[in-house]
Amino acid sequence: MTNPSDSEGPPADRLREVAEAATRAFSLLPARPDDVAPPPAGRGAAAARRLRTDPDTVERDLVRLVLTIVELLRQLMERQALHRVDAGNLTEEQEERLGLTLMILHDRMAELCDRYGLTMEDLNLDLGPLGTLLPP
Repeated sequence: MTNPSDSEGPPADRLREVAEAATRAFSLLPARPDDVAPPPAGRGAAAARRLRTDPDTVERDLVRLVLTIVELLRQLMERQALHRVDAGNLTEEQEERLGLTLMILHDRMAELCDRYGLTMEDLNLDLGPLGTLLPP
């Protein structure tokens, strides 16, 4: 038997946990100049630059984070596929199907970026001294 309260949605404390996790995740994204308020007077250029977690932009920011992860996985799958092709582990039909699948996935990524006003470059997180997340 199901609990009637299960159909009412998640409890408020669970929603708060999700909101806090999103805030922490968004603070890791590199900020663009127009995403950051100017530093207060008296603080040097070393002021921390963070992405504002504004309710109006939270959907776009979440989509950006998710698409970044999907793009990273897509590129890893593409590299693995190239290694398998180079090793000769696939039939010609498998190579064709794999190539077509990767092309379709790339096209879908571009469509999603367009829908949310993002570019593929927007998905490339700056990891500071480590460089960017995705290869150029």
